[in-house]
Amino acid sequence: MKNLGKTALLLLFAAHALFGGVTATVDSKSVELGDAVTLNLDITGDNATRPNINSLCGSNIISTNTSTSIQGVNGVYKKSIILSYKFLPQKSCEIEAINIEIDDKTETTEPIKIEVKPVDKAKDSDFALSLESNKKEMFVGEPFDLTLLFKQKRNTEAVDSKFSPPDLQGFWVKSESKPIRVEEGEYIITKVIYTMAPQREGNLKISGAQMSVASRSNSRDNWGSWIPAIKWKSYFSNEVELDVKPLPSGVNLVGNFSISATVDKEEINANEAVNVTVEVQGDGNLEDIKTFKPSIEKVSVFDEKIAIENSKLSQKMAFVSDEDFTIPPFELKYFDTATKEIQSISTKEIHVRVKNAKPKEELLIKRDESAKAVQAESFANGISTYWIVLGFIFGMACGVLLALFKPWKFIGKNRSSSLKEPRHLLVKLMPHKHDAEVQNLIEILEKNIYSNANIKIDKKGLKEILKRYEIV
Repeated sequence: MKNLGKTALLLLFAAHALFGGVTATVDSKSVELGDAVTLNLDITGDNATRPNINSLCGSNIISTNTSTSIQGVNGVYKKSIILSYKFLPQKSCEIEAINIEIDDKTETTEPIKIEVKPVDKAKDSDFALSLESNKKEMFVGEPFDLTLLFKQKRNTEAVDSKFSPPDLQGFWVKSESKPIRVEEGEYIITKVIYTMAPQREGNLKISGAQMSVASRSNSRDNWGSWIPAIKWKSYFSNEVELDVKPLPSGVNLVGNFSISATVDKEEINANEAVNVTVEVQGDGNLEDIKTFKPSIEKVSVFDEKIAIENSKLSQKMAFVSDEDFTIPPFELKYFDTATKEIQSISTKEIHVRVKNAKPKEELLIKRDESAKAVQAESFANGISTYWIVLGFIFGMACGVLLALFKPWKFIGKNRSSSLKEPRHLLVKLMPHKHDAEVQNLIEILEKNIYSNANIKIDKKGLKEILKRYEIV
């Protein structure tokens, strides 16, 4: 009978070795927010398919580990593989049952409930993380400051740390300050200030930031001895909720601004450039301001890209013309958060006098045409054979003179000489800047005229352009 009992025990262990199984356990079922939990899957069997686990309880897996153990009882050996998954639960949850294929058979674990307790505020923590906003209500585009505070006790050492910033989707981040360290009581406080602006209206939420800190600790090994170890703990900040209101119709700027325009000179030579700088200063969404470039008849306007530095916006422009012109006021409309009204501000007109400007010929031409019409009518009424003969002789004489002296040669030279002057050529080309070749030529001329560059122009290409658009 004794031999029979021993045989039954050996058969029991052999059956366990032949038929695989899986067991799921955790190192702790109740943790404080910020503490990690490790799930261990103990798998026995000759041929097991490892599960593909990327997250548990809605949290991503922080790290994984694999170990193998072999145990023998009365000559019967059991081999098992232990798969470990470390994760950071942020609320109470349940680890669902996990299916694993072992020896062509599906084995299933039991669900495990995890309790996540809030951090005890009364407890004197070594670390703390928080978010503060200087405004709770604002308009779309209105700037505000979000301050991140990280507190650490003086006598606490951190071996390593990992910072996960808050989710700032739905906001423009205008600037981020460098970390500022201050001492307050028994804590060292690190402060970072984000200057931001909401992109849309509604109740917007800024998720909490996370700081994971590694500190030294001790743990027991398999033989019961204490060994040094590194323990990670995460600290979460509070969330921030904001009430964002829409701007009134007709404006997309909000804040408080001032505008000015300065000109380098108000009297120039024909086709010489006038340089104007527009500046906007104030607290608001400067990045939403579009170019101030105006459209002025018979004036070529060249604008540079808008530049923003801290609370100042600036844009430079150059104006070129061969006759007197006026630069209209530069205007800005915005919603003033202090008065809760739409404000409109502008600069003054800038009058530019052009020396040696082209005379305005329109009135003279009309008068000349009227005179010709009267002469034509008189000529038609008093025409006679005598005048016809005299006109014929005069025409013949003019034809002989033209054949002898060929004055069109001089006309061609004058035109060529005129087009060799870069500023005159630039003005002639401006109406055709939609052409890529013309635009490229205009950019070269601008650099040569206004930046003192010395870029050579392709004469063959220039001739083709002049011929293409019949420029004289």
